[in-house]
Amino acid sequence: MIQLKLITNRIPCFQNDPQSKKDFKKVGEFLKIINEPNRLKILCFLRHGERCVCDIWKSLDMPQNLTSHHLKTLKDSDLIKSKQEGRKIIYSSNTEVIEKHASLLNNFLISNLLN
Repeated sequence: MIQLKLITNRIPCFQNDPQSKKDFKKVGEFLKIINEPNRLKILCFLRHGERCVCDIWKSLDMPQNLTSHHLKTLKDSDLIKSKQEGRKIIYSSNTEVIEKHASLLNNFLISNLLN
């Protein structure tokens, strides 16, 4: 389970330095990706372990083509990983990247919306 924790280096609002702009962009892109309910379902499903696309679409009751589309989006954003096993592609959560995004988002919320 991902645990959000307070981190001392915060993202200040309305800063024009290059790092703050980059951090705001990352937060915005992450929120766009996880804003889609089917992508959230896939991420939740994959946190229980590696799965092939056939397991994902059947278990989540989604059309195969829609599932593949969302898997591609999640993979392009590095939130999930894939590997080839024979004729199947096996997907898994990219925990390191998810934790980094969660930390950045947590920092942003605490720095800008709670204080």
